[in-house]
Formats: sequence, structure tokens, C-alpha cells
Amino acid sequence: MHLSSKLFVPYNRCCCMKKEILATSVVLGLAALALQARCKPLETVKYVELKKYLGTWFEIAAFPQVFEKDCSCTSATYGLAEDGSLIVKNRCIKDGSLKVKEGRAFVTDHTNAKLHVEFFWPFRSKYWIIDLAKDYSYAVVGHPDRNHLWILSRRPTLDEQTYNELVVRAADKGFDVRNLVKTEQIADVSGI
Repeated sequence: MHLSSKLFVPYNRCCCMKKEILATSVVLGLAALALQARCKPLETVKYVELKKYLGTWFEIAAFPQVFEKDCSCTSATYGLAEDGSLIVKNRCIKDGSLKVKEGRAFVTDHTNAKLHVEFFWPFRSKYWIIDLAKDYSYAVVGHPDRNHLWILSRRPTLDEQTYNELVVRAADKGFDVRNLVKTEQIADVSGI
């Protein structure tokens, strides 16, 4: 009996090792797929009609950003400037007060889907529209390094099914959607 129990110990260890190897292989495989998607150039939507894109967008979820720390009710309003650039007004409630940052956005290609946003000259950030509803009711904006992502809606809320579909599509484009944080939207501050 003592001998037979020793015979089973290596077998059990072997089974555990096989499970660990299998689990590690699955994790490495998923990481490789995500890395492969990240290595592909980030694709934008085919074309954006800027006049339809103008107006207020509510942040539904985003990767955490230093400039939005402790913010709620985050929104951005886009208007057309005389020089053809876009006026950007970002708003949020922070510490009980409305905070507003104004900047400019500049279209950088013929699709109107790639922009540079500037809040502090001379610093510009890439703003790429990577998903957009046909009726312009939602948009997903990212940076080609995939370290910045925003899910936006024309209303302060977005139905869960649409939200989940957008998250899956962002993941398919190589974004680590585990970093997404939903934005608290309790009031429309766009008119303030």
C-alpha cells in the first residue's frame, strides 16, 4: 500500500503540471492575440461628416486620464471655428464645481476621422474616431498607441447592449478594455 501511494503521487503531479501548462498556454495565446491586434495599424472609420459630429458628446467610459481625475458628468462640445478648425470645450464636475477646458482640434487627413487636439500649445494629441454610429448617436475615440480610449454618446447614457458591443470592437482593435472605467453621468452640464 505504501508503494502504490508513491506511484500515484507522480501521476497527480503530472496532471497538475499538465493543467498548469494548459492554463499558461491559454493565457499566453490570448496575450499573443491581443499583441497581434496591437501591432496592426489602428484603423479609423472611413469618413466623418464634421457637421454631423459637431455638438455635445457625453463620456460613457474612458481609460483613466490625469486631466479627468475625480471628474463626473464629463462631456465635450465641438463647434466650427472660422479658420476651419474645431473649437473643443471639455466640461466636468470636480469637487462640486464645473470645470471647463477649451482647446482646438485640427483635421489631419481626408477622412476627417484623424484629428490633433490641442489644449496647451504646442502640445497636441492624436484623436482618432475608430467607431461611429450611422446616425452619429455614439462614437469611440482612441489614440494609435492604444493607451487612450473614450466611448461617447449624444446622451448621458448608452444602453448596455450597445456599450458591450463597442467594448468588444475596441478589444478587437487591440485596446486593453480592462482599463475602461465608466463615467458617472448625473447631469447634463453641456449648457452651463
